[in-house]
Amino acid sequence: MTEYWEPGTTIEWVYEGRGKHADLPNVRPMTVVRDDADGLVAWLAPGTPLLKPVLADGRETRDAGPIAMFTADRVLKLDVWRGTGILKASPVGKPWSVWYFWDADGTFSGWYVNLEREHVRDLAGRRTSTVDHVLDLWINPDRSIEWKDEDELDGAVTAGRHTPAEAEQIVADAWAAIRDVEAWVAPFSEDWQEWVAPVGWRVPGAPTTHQPALIAAELHS
Repeated sequence: MTEYWEPGTTIEWVYEGRGKHADLPNVRPMTVVRDDADGLVAWLAPGTPLLKPVLADGRETRDAGPIAMFTADRVLKLDVWRGTGILKASPVGKPWSVWYFWDADGTFSGWYVNLEREHVRDLAGRRTSTVDHVLDLWINPDRSIEWKDEDELDGAVTAGRHTPAEAEQIVADAWAAIRDVEAWVAPFSEDWQEWVAPVGWRVPGAPTTHQPALIAAELHS
């Protein structure tokens, strides 16, 4: 019998590092909204403390450019999510998650399809882990589609982060996601853009399952 997290449970949504950055994860504490046979939906609240890799000089990794962002030295930083909250849906069996974005005034601004490895769960440890696949899609409220970060996927191949065959599969996964958008299947059809976080939900604390990394991050924050 499959077990699921109860709504309101705090979990860690983890993007694992790769290669020489394998010990530098991106860890986002989030709150479970729904978890069942269709997949996981979780909330990243504004002001949530998180753990993320940055360049050795403290800049964001993508500031190094589409190739060096995968090869330059990194350190971990304990930071805070400063944007509006994000609702993330991870459908079962899909190599992507769908993120819901709102403007500061609460107006829904669109869906973000983050290409990534299908999630691996640690139920007891309350964490779900994946690997980011660089390429992304942006879906406007009118359902028009924009491709994002194609140059970074090319850079990832040049840097050795992905093989050409892996990049081809990632592009194929993006087209599969587009077919889901065009068919307007779940989670797009579930109207999560109308969801509002319960007033009583607290902002999660800092990540707890990466204590050695957390100590290192505090030294660089």
